Amino acid sequence: MTNAITGLIGLALVVTFLGILVVWIKAIPLIIIVVSVMILAVIDFVRSLRTNGGLR
Repeated sequence: MTNAITGLIGLALVVTFLGILVVWIKAIPLIIIVVSVMILAVIDFVRSLRTNGGLR
């Protein structure tokens, strides 16, 4: 349960930080990179919770 909570806090902070960058810079390549990185971060978070048994 602790892994899920800390993971969600970490994802929220990363989304906030990268969202602010995207709003300020507004460049298409940056938006593509940020979206792809966030998709990969969410996939990694879900996989790590499933393999470690964090979603029971």
